[in-house]
Amino acid sequence: MKFTRQAHAGWKGSGKDGQGQLTTGSKVLDHTQYSFKTRFEDGEKGTNPEELIGAAHAGCFAMQLSFLLNEADYTATTLDVDASVNFEDGAITKIILNLVGDVPNIDAEEFQQIAHEAKAVCPISKLLNTEIELKVTLKNI
Repeated sequence: MKFTRQAHAGWKGSGKDGQGQLTTGSKVLDHTQYSFKTRFEDGEKGTNPEELIGAAHAGCFAMQLSFLLNEADYTATTLDVDASVNFEDGAITKIILNLVGDVPNIDAEEFQQIAHEAKAVCPISKLLNTEIELKVTLKNI
């Protein structure tokens, strides 16, 4: 499978006082605001690159894990993934993926193994040049 996805970022003004808008090809983001304040301060409505990376990573990992579980003859009832993207001194230093899964008939050890494999082969994990920590909880035990 081969495809290309599109996104656009526009920015006006200085780094600290300017503002930008993000639009994705699917229009899920459509002129979505981002700024210094939405990235480095709290309280303003808008997004930032780090939360978008977190959402992309969590979504990609959950889907990859679902595929690997299916290959092992399991189907998840739910896979909930929270991504914490740590930014320090101008760099993303670590991403923590916190997985809570409900997968009937799987034992905790096999779930751990498949989850760690999913982390390793997830395309977003492979793209990122940072430490990626995975915490796994299986709910059905």
